[in-house]
Amino acid sequence: MNANLYQLPYGRKTQSIDLKNQNVLSVLTGASRHTLEPTPSETELVNGALDNPIGRPALKELLQPGETVCIVISDMTRSWQRMHVFLPLLVDRINTAGIGDESIQFVCATGSHRAMTKEEARVLLGPKLENRFRVISHDCRDEKNLVEVGTTSRGTVVQLNRQALAADHLIITGGIVFHDLAGWGGGKKSILPGIAGYDSIMANHSLSLGDENGSGIHPNIRCGNVEGNRLNADMEEAARMVNPSFMLNVMVNEENRISDVVAGHYLEAFEEGKRRLDKAERVTIDRLADFAVVSAGGYPKDIDFYQSTKALSSAREAVNKGGIILLMCQCEEGVGHPEVSDLLMRYHSHAAREEEMRRAFTVSKFAGFLASQMAEDYQVYCVTELEPSILQGIGFRVFRSASEALVDIEQRQGTHLDTYVIPSASSILPGFTNTTKG
Repeated sequence: MNANLYQLPYGRKTQSIDLKNQNVLSVLTGASRHTLEPTPSETELVNGALDNPIGRPALKELLQPGETVCIVISDMTRSWQRMHVFLPLLVDRINTAGIGDESIQFVCATGSHRAMTKEEARVLLGPKLENRFRVISHDCRDEKNLVEVGTTSRGTVVQLNRQALAADHLIITGGIVFHDLAGWGGGKKSILPGIAGYDSIMANHSLSLGDENGSGIHPNIRCGNVEGNRLNADMEEAARMVNPSFMLNVMVNEENRISDVVAGHYLEAFEEGKRRLDKAERVTIDRLADFAVVSAGGYPKDIDFYQSTKALSSAREAVNKGGIILLMCQCEEGVGHPEVSDLLMRYHSHAAREEEMRRAFTVSKFAGFLASQMAEDYQVYCVTELEPSILQGIGFRVFRSASEALVDIEQRQGTHLDTYVIPSASSILPGFTNTTKG
């Protein structure tokens, strides 16, 4: 066995890379990889959270016969949440409270993403529910189906899905992960951007930019941070306007299994989930490396480039400025939105891309802008099936295999570089114990 050979997720398969010529400091993974003790099953974890909700009564006490329920779920780009596992258990609890299937509806929190297909809905609901329910895809541009519920202190006019708000009870579901804009994904993100109008989403997400032209992304907008994160605070204000009745959020480990679950109040339970995620997936390092070999985590986390950029946000926490990041992301559905490639290819400098972001901010453009910012700060190599010209304009070096990329890196940058390997960079967050880069 070659101890220097590493297998990293790539789409629905893996790619190998031989790092015998580099100084591998560590393979950065979540705590779940190192757990040897028997762990509860996924079903036991979900039921345990539903039995012991945080800051809310159990569903059998919260819900009354004759009431209606809207369950908000994530779209296919979040299929890693394993909704087919937890949704049947959630529906069982709702049924037990005296609410039949006819009084339950599902709305998919697409945000500004495309609508979900019928096949994707079947996959997300799973075999136990697919023939019992249909899923309504939220359309952020359908103004007739939006209701204005208020304006945040930062000026975001909050418009939300009319069908979701019509129910007596709004139950939000999702997965808690580190997020490059909100600090943590999950929780209130099911409301804004999940079921919000297009203008609401863009107004909120534009808070990610610094106050001054040329300042780029605001320094407090980053993974694992809510201090001074005005985008996150804006989302919380929007969620308070509707006060969801209940939340169920999961955490998923690097083996793509549910490893923890929280349920109850959408803020209190989420705070506990953040604490648990930090304990399991915030990985302590004692120094920054010169080189990081990074996978987004395979399908669906690298379903497109839009999703894959989240891995860059994690990688930058482990690498010296000016260092090398090798990102592996297959991107079987391309860039994810035409605006991503448009920003990368139409504008020929980072300054011009920022100017366009300030002129007409969109979430999709932000993914491209983040990649452009990374190319300014680091030497980024990318193993992908994307057309190379999409990324080469911002300075990425694009290859079809990890071995080809490594040959180029070693020829240009040398060997014996201090190196981290991060097999699922979209799921973990490296950092120092004092949160200060050394």
